[in-house]
This record gives sequence, structure tokens and C-alpha cells, in this order.
Amino acid sequence: MSEPIIKIEKLHLSLVGGGGPVNILCGVDLEVERGETLSIIGPSGAGKTTLLMALSGLERPTSGSVLINGFDLGVASEDQLARFRRRQIGIVFQSFHLISTMTALENVALPLEFAGEKNALSLAAAALDATGLAARVHHLPGQLSGGEQQRVALARAFVARPALILADEPTGNLDQDTGRNVMKLLFDLQQQFNTTLVLVTHDSLLAGRCSRSLLMAKGTLHASAGEPS
Repeated sequence: MSEPIIKIEKLHLSLVGGGGPVNILCGVDLEVERGETLSIIGPSGAGKTTLLMALSGLERPTSGSVLINGFDLGVASEDQLARFRRRQIGIVFQSFHLISTMTALENVALPLEFAGEKNALSLAAAALDATGLAARVHHLPGQLSGGEQQRVALARAFVARPALILADEPTGNLDQDTGRNVMKLLFDLQQQFNTTLVLVTHDSLLAGRCSRSLLMAKGTLHASAGEPS
């Protein structure tokens, strides 16, 4: 049996606030298999987004370990982390995070260009076509609807064919119908490329589309309703 793509052991992460250190993650253990879809639900402030940031290497563990595809994020340099993210991880945020002065095509091509990909623009165009935006490639984010902007963000996340997609409330800024369409696209792309997906959401129906769901409360992970303890 292959090694899990995600292996977290005894993960603690504290951030310094005005009143001193605040414990956000408190001894998290987690394994995620390749191609699995995992949802993480829980109240605001439970540590869900911080866990995604730790999985991406954007936040460093205070103690414990985070391994993605066998790569230890906690001991890597910032340059090593940046290179690893470009190759292995796609991130979809609630608030799109598109560069306002770049077209949809340029936004999607950017991570490929950073990685030195010579065919960045043609690959970006193909990714946008796959998300139904072939006619909008030269539009700026401000000329796109919220749903279209999130489709651009999905194209950017998948364009390098990463092993892992991290999605943080990807429908949080969208109306119900648009959000439903965006999430169908996300799961379609996940299945097409057999990408591992970790999804943070408040939406129980959305969480139920994943093969497994965990509850985060007070910085720790627990089996959710219907999951084995």
C-alpha cells in the first residue's frame, strides 16, 4: 500500500497575538490517502484555515510534523517551500486572490511562468477552456462575475496538475446557484486528474460530497457525524 499523500503527526501551531501566544492547532494527527476527498467542517475560529495554511507551508508548525508526498514542510527553506508548492499544491481561496491588473489568461499562466514552463500561456488557455471560460481569457478580473473569477482561480489551481488541492470555503462569496456550479466543476476536475482534495467548508451538503469528513473543534480533529471514531 502506498504512503499517504498527507501525514501529520502531533501538529501544534501557535500564533502571537496582542495578549501573547494563542494556540490554534493542538496536537493534530491526520493521514490522507492519494486521490481521497476530505472535508473539514467546524465553527469559525476552530483552526480549519490555519490547518490548510500548515498543509501548504504558509504557516510553520510550532512543533510536530507535516509531510506532503514525503516532503517535510517544517524543515524546508522558504525557497524550497515555494518550489514545492508550485509543483505539488494548488490552493483555492474564498476570495479568489486574482491579480486585478492581469487578464484571466495571465493569472492562470503566472504559476507556470514562475516554474519556468515555456508553454505557460497555451497550458493556461487549455485550463480556462476546461472551466468553460475560453471566451473570457482576455478579460480582467473586474470584468468577470464572482463565479467566473472563482473558475479562473480553479483553473490556476489545477493548471500545473498538482498532487493536492486545498480549498478554503471556495463558495463562501458566491450565491447558492453559482456556488453549486463552481463546486461541480471542482469535483469534476478532481475526478478527472485523480487529485487529492482537502476542502474546508461550513456547508454540510458540500462536505457530504467528499469521501470523508472530519470535524475541527478547538484546534483538534474529530470524526464527524456518520464517521467512525
